[in-house]
Amino acid sequence: MDRTILHCDCNGFYASVECLLQPSLRQVPMAVCGDPDSRHGIILAKNELAKGYGVQTAETIWQARQKCPQLVLVPPHRAEYLRCSRLVNEIYQQYTDQVEPFGIDESWLDVTGSRRLFGEGPEIADQLRRRVREELGLTISVGVSFNKVFAKLGSDYRKPDATTVITRENFPRIVYPLPVSALLYVGRSTCQILDSLGIHTIGQLAAADPSALTPRMGKLGSQLISYARGEENSPVRYIWEEQEVKSVGNSITFPRNLMTWEEVKVGITALADEVAGRLRKQGLRCSTVQIQLKDPQFHLISRQKALEHPTDLEREIRLAALELVQKNWTVGSPIRMLSVTAAALTDGAGEEMQLTFYAGEAEKRKKQRRLEQAMDQVRDKYGREALSFGRLLHNDLGLHGAGKEHLTADLPSQEGEEEKSSD
Repeated sequence: MDRTILHCDCNGFYASVECLLQPSLRQVPMAVCGDPDSRHGIILAKNELAKGYGVQTAETIWQARQKCPQLVLVPPHRAEYLRCSRLVNEIYQQYTDQVEPFGIDESWLDVTGSRRLFGEGPEIADQLRRRVREELGLTISVGVSFNKVFAKLGSDYRKPDATTVITRENFPRIVYPLPVSALLYVGRSTCQILDSLGIHTIGQLAAADPSALTPRMGKLGSQLISYARGEENSPVRYIWEEQEVKSVGNSITFPRNLMTWEEVKVGITALADEVAGRLRKQGLRCSTVQIQLKDPQFHLISRQKALEHPTDLEREIRLAALELVQKNWTVGSPIRMLSVTAAALTDGAGEEMQLTFYAGEAEKRKKQRRLEQAMDQVRDKYGREALSFGRLLHNDLGLHGAGKEHLTADLPSQEGEEEKSSD
């Protein structure tokens, strides 16, 4: 028997919450954006009126105002978004204990075992839409299907405030004509590869020979073909399950472009320091370091390096990240955003007992760990600003903190992909 999977997506979530805070915003084209003075000047979300002018998520404020000069801009209120996200998920949890958030504004629900209590999948979806609208003043779109990938396609298919049902019988008619970019985990660079192979729709991807994709995409190619054919069958997590952390990372969008090697070293140092501290706090070590570089035109370079041994040390993460940058960046080419991510995580217990190091190297690493742990203790007591690296002092790159934190779990890596907007 097929499962009944729902994917619930809050419509224009950030903008909708802002309209709850300021109801007058419902009457004007408005968008939530970062601070243009600090160059976080992109559209994070927009309401339906702004959408009518062609304003798009992730474009620059300048581009949006070219389309809609009267656009009203508001700053994000992240605490409110988190509060509303929690309330929405509490409603979902009244129907099933299998609720798996996918970002702040999306969740999968497995309601297979709830149908005797609440009705079939489309009926439950309509109940959820009504309750979220009436109780919270927000709207959601819901996809109903037999797996997670097609349920998400359904929630994207019609917006706002709609239910779309994708079954085994109708999915070729609904899904196959869609552009391949609509499929989960198909980002910009993957889309470019598929386009070069003559694959433009999900139907063409479903009909593709996996061996034709493997040389260009590795195992991701066959995985995407399975998704397109409706063969995805991963479970929806229970609410009490802890999601295994696959990576720990931080990113910084700078107030001005980085142009010199010394500026890049400052940025990498700040990021590696924060990532290493978070690893130690969680008792984890990484075997892979990843970096991302984004230029002012939002072109993204993503590279990674396997380490000789697992680490939670700032020095080793920093040196690996700098090596990756040095190999993949031309000095003088502007950098808008940097990220450093620790991946291939393991429990660090017992690592010091490995016999693969020379005694001197092992002792050096122990001293470095004691130093960095001492820094952790000072910062825990007096705050992160109490202790820093000399090269981070008096910089003009906005490095008072260490950027935007991010965790990932159970997502396939896609080299060179832009992050997809969830709004």
